Amino acid sequence: MNKSCYGIFKTFFKVGVLLLGGGYVILPLLTHELVDKKQWITSDELCEYYALSSSLPGVIAVNTAVLTGSKLLGFKGAFSAICGMILPAFLAIILLASILSKVVELPFVQNIFWGVGIAVIALIFMAIKEMWSKAVVDKFSVAIYIGSLILALSGKVSLAFIITGALIFGIIYQILEDKQKEGKE
Repeated sequence: MNKSCYGIFKTFFKVGVLLLGGGYVILPLLTHELVDKKQWITSDELCEYYALSSSLPGVIAVNTAVLTGSKLLGFKGAFSAICGMILPAFLAIILLASILSKVVELPFVQNIFWGVGIAVIALIFMAIKEMWSKAVVDKFSVAIYIGSLILALSGKVSLAFIITGALIFGIIYQILEDKQKEGKE
């Protein structure tokens, strides 16, 4: 069969349109298109590309498209395969985004979001109440809480550093408290 950039793009575009359900669905679709119908690659090659794509970071379908397109026409084939594979998803996202932007503006939907926002605030309050009763139990934990809150609200210290610092202070406090208990015994 004729291996052209347009042919590769068209084949992967067709697979991209039919690709619902993630990377595991791609293997039978590509087997039908590339092995059975066009005979561009063998079933063994496709399985190798798929296995390699599964072990690489990123989207399995796109990784498989890159490897297959590269085998067929080098860089041009890989580029054509990638474009064909991602264009249907890109167009679907553009379509959904334009529809969703209109739906979000409806008063009914705005009221739903307002209700959800109130529910989220209530859930956060309940979680804080539950954690407070278990975490803030003595003067030391109150001091750590207040210090962490002040640092967090200042916005000048990373939350990761605040959490790490509170953890370190807690460990040191527990070690000192355990030593003090051993000394009394």
